[in-house]
Amino acid sequence: MAGEPKGDVHRPSTLDPEQLGFMCGIEVHQQLATGKLHSRQSGELYDVTVDTLPEDWPRFERRLRASRGEGGAVDVAARFESKRNRTFVYAQSPNAGLIELDEQPPVGLDQQALDIALTVAALLESQPVSLIQTMRKTVVDGSNTSGFQRTSLIATDGVLSTEEGPVGVDVVCLEEDSARKLDTVDLPHGQQVMYNLDRLGLPLIEIATSPDVRSPDHAKTTAMALGRVLRRTRRVRRGLGSIRQDLNVSIGAGDRVEIKGCQDLGWIPRIIRLEMARQLHFYRLANELRASLHLPSLPPHRDHDDEAVESKVAAVVAEHLPLSLHDASAVFSDTESGMVADALSNGAVVLALPLKGMFGRFGTKTLDEDGAQLPRLGRELAGAAKLAGVKGIFHADELPAYGITADEVQSVRDLLALEDSDGFVLCCAPEWQAQLALEAVLTRARKAWHRTPQEVRNVVVRKGAPEDGTTSPMRPLPGRSRMYPETDVPPQVLSVERWTSISEDLPMSDEQRSARLGDHDISKDQSEQLRARELDDVFCEHVGQLPAKAWAALLLNNATASPQTLANILSLREDGALARDHVDAVVQAHAGRSVSREELSEYCANHNLAPADIGGLEEVINSIVAERLSFVQERGMGAMGPLMGVVMQAAGGADGKEVSALLRAAIQSVLE
Repeated sequence: MAGEPKGDVHRPSTLDPEQLGFMCGIEVHQQLATGKLHSRQSGELYDVTVDTLPEDWPRFERRLRASRGEGGAVDVAARFESKRNRTFVYAQSPNAGLIELDEQPPVGLDQQALDIALTVAALLESQPVSLIQTMRKTVVDGSNTSGFQRTSLIATDGVLSTEEGPVGVDVVCLEEDSARKLDTVDLPHGQQVMYNLDRLGLPLIEIATSPDVRSPDHAKTTAMALGRVLRRTRRVRRGLGSIRQDLNVSIGAGDRVEIKGCQDLGWIPRIIRLEMARQLHFYRLANELRASLHLPSLPPHRDHDDEAVESKVAAVVAEHLPLSLHDASAVFSDTESGMVADALSNGAVVLALPLKGMFGRFGTKTLDEDGAQLPRLGRELAGAAKLAGVKGIFHADELPAYGITADEVQSVRDLLALEDSDGFVLCCAPEWQAQLALEAVLTRARKAWHRTPQEVRNVVVRKGAPEDGTTSPMRPLPGRSRMYPETDVPPQVLSVERWTSISEDLPMSDEQRSARLGDHDISKDQSEQLRARELDDVFCEHVGQLPAKAWAALLLNNATASPQTLANILSLREDGALARDHVDAVVQAHAGRSVSREELSEYCANHNLAPADIGGLEEVINSIVAERLSFVQERGMGAMGPLMGVVMQAAGGADGKEVSALLRAAIQSVLE
């Protein structure tokens, strides 16, 4: 049996992954640049908030409930969500129809999306399935109107190459994205959550790796490598929220936890190290608590857990920590705590939960060397309570505080008849919600005698970025009853011919794209930007007889414009029909349209945008220099700047580059 895990929880950066039995796998969810997966609706997204939601968008209200799966069991995550007493309001965007509203059966897989998924599978050397069966995956948080997400297994047993070595790819799936949450409003007996249906049904590629990630830093490079594979297809969406990374993390003394919300890849190593520290902390706390009740210690590794022993411990702890809720509202009738007083005045109650022998076990806020909150039981209990919709809890270790006085704390202890070693938790909320929150608190408190519970956690975010890399509980890990066949979508046979066609015609690698761009006279920076912004195909398609550097610059500066229009504009400039200084104005005048060379030529002629005649331009410049000869002789080449403006004003539509060259030559001839 392995020895006790070593490491300083207060210094997560120093923890040794190998010594702690670190395991990690990554799940990536990438939106595809196609229409919706099962409805043929547009994949357009609408930039709206709850405050800017168009009034003419229909709205529908629904309630969801957990039901037994085909195996006869109710999924644990579904059971938890059903207790939250929520209603859901859906705003029907223009790209949401009856299928998105769950009023019409879905259609088969979008074939473009399937081809992209197969391409990714081939790039990862995965083995395709012969029959694609769409499945339903239970989701009852309201983000799917149907109560489930449709997902299809595409391929298995792939491999991803990374600098630290190969990482196995367990599955490549194709699934629907969820609706976008706009708002959550508290109601007297529950909550109302509003969703926008524009994103619901967008195709996602899900890639799940084997637990082959060797370290927190390797997790980052693995996520980057997966992103490069996906972008190689040039058919995935870009931008914020288009790709999401989930981390499956454990140490030997802990258990598997799925961490969502890892948007910034730079944060991944820190998030993982903090999770390692959290699991190590709660392993040690569990053994301290077990010792206090004379219970057997947890083995250093979960593989050596004894199911019978754990059941006995759970029974003892359940008896030790019964559910006993007490109304402590009267204690706070004259409280100076603003948040408690305001809540009570709005009909809330203060419920108290005694926790025997747990005073001093909750902990108080402490930061590590990098400013992240160190793990503590009190924060885990607060996270469990927040899942019921409350803003937080008060626990004995942090009181008096928040305007709650020492006398009020003592009154609570007297009400609960607590001994010095006993702790308590307070929740101030509507009675139904406070009860649900404290039931969740009790469940989490009892788990403190065991390993870190398997659960889904979310990165704590503040102002759109990770607060410090710590996480909070989101929901239990789904159980085996979560997935069952989709009866409305018939299975699709994947032919050998289709797979062969895709696997033999894979997208170019970055190296191949760089080599192709190297055949053209452009700068290294231009080459890198064209690849990074996925404009190299457009560049190569239209470069033809155009000057490569100028074409690259024009394309990079006007990436959203019609490439054909840009190429025609540059062609007119090279043929002398358009002055260099007027190029940007012509681009803006024809933004969003594909315009023929003939139309552009006519436009330039009608607006007198051709460069001035060079012969006439020389005369103008020589005349201006002669008139200001003393100024030129005094300033030398320093006269260039002031005279440039004079010449450009006098020469009308002259090309600035040509004016500069002629003016320089004229000044030099005078000074010689």
